[in-house]
Amino acid sequence: QVQLVESGGGLVQAGGSLRLSCAASLTIHSIDVMGWYRQAQGKERELVARITVGRSTTYGDSVKGRSTISRDNAKNTVYLQMNSLKAEDTGVYYCYARRDTGFEYWGQGTQVTVSS
Repeated sequence: QVQLVESGGGLVQAGGSLRLSCAASLTIHSIDVMGWYRQAQGKERELVARITVGRSTTYGDSVKGRSTISRDNAKNTVYLQMNSLKAEDTGVYYCYARRDTGFEYWGQGTQVTVSS
């Protein structure tokens, strides 16, 4: 099994930046895809960004151009750097992972609040 531990959420001023971290309990070489989804109050969960083992990336339209997802294999950690944050970026951010078996895993979520 894979355990995902998120960190880095918190309160940030609009226009500022934030970096979220997701640490996997096993080497991320064993994981095909890792990514971030978010869910705002009263809205459905949406893709923020994801990255494959080959470092191919995909970004949601709402964050494209403002976000960068990356991975540090030595630390078994995936990062989400978000810049030019807006109030609508507020929500709970969930780390996601998919093994080559097709099994999917979710973190507990970390709150991001953007204050204007």
